[in-house]
Amino acid sequence: MTPVELSRTVLHAVRRAVDEGELAVAALPERVVVAPPGPGGCGDYATSVALQLSRPAGQPAPAVAELLRTRLLRTDGISDVVVTGPGFLNISLDGDAAARLVRDILRAGLRYGHSDTLAGQTVELHAAHDARAVVLMDAVARVLRSQGARPRLTCAGPPEDAWVRILGVPSDIPSDIPAGTGTGTDAPLRPVPAPADPTPLGRDAARWALLHPAPHDRPHIGDSQSEQHLAQRETNPLFRVRYAHARTRALLRNAADLGFTPEPGPLTPEPGPLTPEPGPLTPELGPLTPEPGPLTPEGDGPLTFDDDGPLTPEGDGPLTSDGEAHGLIQLLADHPRVLAATAAHRAPDRLARHLVAVADALAPLLPSVLPLGDEKPSAAHRARLALAEAAGTVLAGGLSLLGIDAPEHL
Repeated sequence: MTPVELSRTVLHAVRRAVDEGELAVAALPERVVVAPPGPGGCGDYATSVALQLSRPAGQPAPAVAELLRTRLLRTDGISDVVVTGPGFLNISLDGDAAARLVRDILRAGLRYGHSDTLAGQTVELHAAHDARAVVLMDAVARVLRSQGARPRLTCAGPPEDAWVRILGVPSDIPSDIPAGTGTGTDAPLRPVPAPADPTPLGRDAARWALLHPAPHDRPHIGDSQSEQHLAQRETNPLFRVRYAHARTRALLRNAADLGFTPEPGPLTPEPGPLTPEPGPLTPELGPLTPEPGPLTPEGDGPLTFDDDGPLTPEGDGPLTSDGEAHGLIQLLADHPRVLAATAAHRAPDRLARHLVAVADALAPLLPSVLPLGDEKPSAAHRARLALAEAAGTVLAGGLSLLGIDAPEHL
């Protein structure tokens, strides 16, 4: 169950409670926000809908929450609901929810998180005649389209040729609108301008340098600052995102060579029998630790990391439980909400930061995806491969919405 599906499930429970006279509310909320639990919370997701309904319903928030809790516990896919604090609903999903999420992502592909929430809406966007403003407008328009809207772009002046050729902005943006005015309800997009020309960075690095900081923050471009966006090391967030994606593609190729494919399921092997099969009392001792596999995608050369360490911190070891992947699964499930928030706030930096978080959460999983030595591929290996592929799909789809390429090799 994705956060979008869970939101609809909670809203359905609210509507049923109103229809059956348990809640007296004149106007229902249009949507219910669900998010990972905050401090003091528990489970997979939490919502404050009971606090929102408390005053209009004339009931204490804990009473409203308990009423909704009873209804939600009857829903397929929900294993537990706990009321905490002043009336927060903390919802735990069934154990196979992660596998269903991975299947949903792989089925949707690069369109995972796209919706028709804004279908039929025309959104007017107007940018100042500035490279960062036009790139920002282009990225916002891409995300708005993913949510079903029809953005209409205008600019205070015609885009420069270099912006079109190198930065990938549309060449047909109308420019007959006076500077400082918009054609709709949206305020003109006026982010803090870049301190230097971003085009020497090339399309991908330049767009990331302009979009990753919040619009009110100054981009790190110019002199030695530009080098960080091109560096292929861990300190460069764009490199971490693209490297994580390339690793997932390399794992799929390597798994195909070993004769197995991704299949969502439990990430850890089923427990074996407690009594070993009869055999010699003193088995031959093999190496205590497997030889480490390569860190780089297939066909790549060695990578140089800064003193901060490699992408997988030393000592983490392979994934040993479903719980260790919980953070990654939550981030993948949260992707539709991030896209909706990016569209609503006209803030591609939210999406960029989300992709960095996904890449960082994916890193500890990667060493445990392929079998080591004489180990045979198991159902757990297939499940980890499916989870890695789903994460790579989210990374590629998010980069595409930012107008940035997601190469299969780095």
